[in-house]
Amino acid sequence: MKKGIIALSLLAATAATYAQDPYIPGKGEGIAYFLPKTALEVRVIATKVTYQPGEFCQYANRFLRLNNVTAQPETYWKIKQIEVCSVGVPDSTKAYIMKLKDKDLASNMELTDDGIIKAINTSAPATEETPYKLEKTQRHPNARKYLTEEILMAGSTAKMAELTAKEIFNIRESKNLILRGQAENMPKDGASLQLVIDNLNQQEQAMTEMFTGINDREDQVFTVRLSPEEGLKDRIAFRFSEKLGILTPDDLAGEPIYVNLTSKTALGTQEEGKGKQPKGVLYNIPGKASVSVSFEGKTVFEEELPVTQLGYTEVLTDGLFDKKVNTRVVFNPNTGAIVKIDKD
Repeated sequence: MKKGIIALSLLAATAATYAQDPYIPGKGEGIAYFLPKTALEVRVIATKVTYQPGEFCQYANRFLRLNNVTAQPETYWKIKQIEVCSVGVPDSTKAYIMKLKDKDLASNMELTDDGIIKAINTSAPATEETPYKLEKTQRHPNARKYLTEEILMAGSTAKMAELTAKEIFNIRESKNLILRGQAENMPKDGASLQLVIDNLNQQEQAMTEMFTGINDREDQVFTVRLSPEEGLKDRIAFRFSEKLGILTPDDLAGEPIYVNLTSKTALGTQEEGKGKQPKGVLYNIPGKASVSVSFEGKTVFEEELPVTQLGYTEVLTDGLFDKKVNTRVVFNPNTGAIVKIDKD
């Protein structure tokens, strides 16, 4: 998920002077930050198809041998893609304060908008989510501007349809002659050839749609976040109906889309020793889980994903931040795990 970055430039000492305490709102001095916990984001891309019958739809089989062309407009939905990914949300049970005592040296901590730690003494690399390639309603050519005078002057719709069908076959024949190099006036170069073919294709499409009708397709993305703590055994993320599209889990008008999470370990973080305050910077070591999505009895998604709640917490000790060493750490804001650590 795209998140803004809050870069906090702090007057601080070496990390040997950092003190790590649990965060209590209104108490303590320093920079408060969270470690993330995992939420599973289910994303469904559904396509809305709107059909408008063509002017000559009743003649599609008679003149073009096109079957199953209906004269009734309709709107329906199709599921195009389903996927699940791990996203990080602030864990209220893992909120800490970075205390800063010595003011001789400068340090830097980078947080997300939600206060999740991203980097120390450096900047985390920018991450851009690849946008989905969503279908949008396309502009359709006006078929009537390609109709000849003979077609327009025809005395009945049936005659117009017959003449239009003949024009479609003439266009197809012209394309075949050009592609075979047998046309009387061949284009002089490749660019001209492509221009002519594109124009003929557009004319053929426009006239054919007068028989087949027009299908407009538009994609929409639906998302929901699920918490592993709430249990993900046959959890209904959405429901789907061909007539109504994506529906809420409690809308019985659609078929359920189930999400399942399977792990070898029980949910729950590793407990820290009572009475002991961690010294240094805490980070997560996430566990793994197999996540699957099923719809109408078929598995449509299955992948192994990191789940922080199945892992445990560790500490970057003060020794890594000696005054003589400039240690730089980059964290994964979705899991709280270390992505990169180096020093000089």
